[in-house]
Amino acid sequence: MAKFIFKLQGILNIKEKLEEQEKIAYGNARIRLTEEEEKLERLFAKRSDLVEEKRVQMSSLIKARDLNLTENAIRATDLSIEDQTKAVKKAQKALEAARLKLEEAIKERKIYEKLRENAFTEFLAETEHAEQMEINELVSYRHGRAGA
Repeated sequence: MAKFIFKLQGILNIKEKLEEQEKIAYGNARIRLTEEEEKLERLFAKRSDLVEEKRVQMSSLIKARDLNLTENAIRATDLSIEDQTKAVKKAQKALEAARLKLEEAIKERKIYEKLRENAFTEFLAETEHAEQMEINELVSYRHGRAGA
C-alpha cells in the first residue's frame, strides 16, 4: 500500500511552531498586563492611605510642614497613577495585538490542516480506486482464463 505524503507538511510544521510562539507571546503580554494592573492597584491603595493620613493630620495638631509633605506625596502618587494608567493601557494594546497575531497564526495553521485533510481524503480515494482497478483486472484475467 502506498504511503501518504503531504507535500506541504513542512509549512504546516512551521505554522504550528509559529502558533506556539504566538501563544507564548500572548501569555507574556497577559502577564505584563496583570503586573501593570497590580502596580496601579498598589498606587491607588497608597494614595488612599495618604489621603487618610492627611485627614488625620488635619484633625490633630500638626506642623504645616508635615501636612505639606503629605500633600506633596499625594500629588506625586497622582502623577504615578497617571503614568501607571498609561502603562496599563499600553499593556492592554500589546495584549490585543498579541491576541490578533495568535488568532491569525491559528487561522493559518487550520488552513494547512484542512489542506492536509483534503489531500489525505483524496489519497484514500485514489488508493481505493487503484485497488478497485486491480480487483477488476484480476477478475477479468481469471474470467478470461476460465473461458479459454
